[in-house]
Amino acid sequence: MPEGGASIPNTAASPAGGGAPDTAPAAAPDTAPVGAAGGGRAAGPEPRGTTAARRTSLLVTLLLGGLTATPPLAMDMYLPALPEVTRSLHAPAATVQLTLTACLAGMAFGQLVVGPMSDRWGRRRPLLIGLAVYVVATALCAFAPTVELLVACRLAQGLAGAAGIVIARAVARDLYDGVAMARFFSTLMLISGVAPIVAPLIGGQVLRITDWRGVFVVLTLLGLLLTVVVWAKLPETLPPAERHGGGVGEALGSMRRLLADRAFSGYMLVGGFAFASLFAYVAASPFVMQEIYGASPQTFSLLFGLNSIGLMIMGQVNGRILVGRVRLDRVLGAGLAVVVVAAAALLVMALGVFGEAGLVPVAATLFVLMSAMGITLPNTQTLALMRTRHAAGSASALLGTTSFLVAAIASPLVGIAGEDTAVPMAVVQLTAALVALGCFLGMCRPWKGRTGVKGGGV
Repeated sequence: MPEGGASIPNTAASPAGGGAPDTAPAAAPDTAPVGAAGGGRAAGPEPRGTTAARRTSLLVTLLLGGLTATPPLAMDMYLPALPEVTRSLHAPAATVQLTLTACLAGMAFGQLVVGPMSDRWGRRRPLLIGLAVYVVATALCAFAPTVELLVACRLAQGLAGAAGIVIARAVARDLYDGVAMARFFSTLMLISGVAPIVAPLIGGQVLRITDWRGVFVVLTLLGLLLTVVVWAKLPETLPPAERHGGGVGEALGSMRRLLADRAFSGYMLVGGFAFASLFAYVAASPFVMQEIYGASPQTFSLLFGLNSIGLMIMGQVNGRILVGRVRLDRVLGAGLAVVVVAAAALLVMALGVFGEAGLVPVAATLFVLMSAMGITLPNTQTLALMRTRHAAGSASALLGTTSFLVAAIASPLVGIAGEDTAVPMAVVQLTAALVALGCFLGMCRPWKGRTGVKGGGV
């Protein structure tokens, strides 16, 4: 496989049925959708490939999975250490919570910077710079003497860590199209989905032998290892001929054209509000499951892990069974419908319409909701990125920033009615799911046939 800075061509097209041919008429830049239909690439049989090509695909998958898993590791490994940080730095709990908010905000806004940079200078250079800054910022977190400096370092960590998230999606768009891209995102979800499961376990084990600073030492070493492997093994996927030569003005113009594409904006909002429904579960479930429905910490950890496994399994069902056989917009619509029904059932149980619900029905409904995310999220990203070909970095930045910002706004609302009811969590989840479904129907308009032929193309 190509190594170092060598570029590899975009040879992985979608299987039959995904996307429009290259001969489609060029769109007017200010009025037409971004990119030609189907991403501007011919739809043909997925290449069988040589051994080297298959090896490249495997390495890219593993590396991009590692890049997308790094931010969840940085967030979740640190969670068990929050009480100790409060005592160690003699800071209020609310101030220590800002270290999480700062990291999340950094991940959101960092993508808006790194995405356009990768469209101009290629994927490798911004990615390696981001990883290097991430390693330095994480190391500084380990030695922060005050909570204020820790918040600042966590902000820098999030800003730099955003490079892995946004460029991973852009690289996927460089290499894959249509059905192949949908399958790749499902595989990527399998790899990155392991992180939320193992991160708290790793953090807890690290705290058995060291203090909270040791968690950041481990994260620093993992970041350093990933940086070295990316530098040695991840090739450049955006050829110089396809890069933008403009500056900030062109980047902003590219984002403006993306947002002017109603279907792209629709998928962007669908993904953002679906992610908000998921994040409401992450933010509220520890309290809801343990304090309201009586789950022990061990039981909660088991249920949390099972929900993550359900999400990953459905991601594989999506990539290996549904994609290529069913239109992506239909799969996405079905996933959104399941999320809406599950969220509505949670609200009914939380309100006690049919009597007091126990732990088992609530846990089962949350399992259904979370598993449906394995269908919803990868197909949303695929259909959005298929709207663009030459601004994949900017498109990926808008997708990621929207998801993080909407989730950051939604997550505090789950506790708005106090600590005695699960109604706020269910209301936030149902509202977010309904808005996502409304955006899908009102903006993407799948019934018009523009959002995908069988297997995927737009």
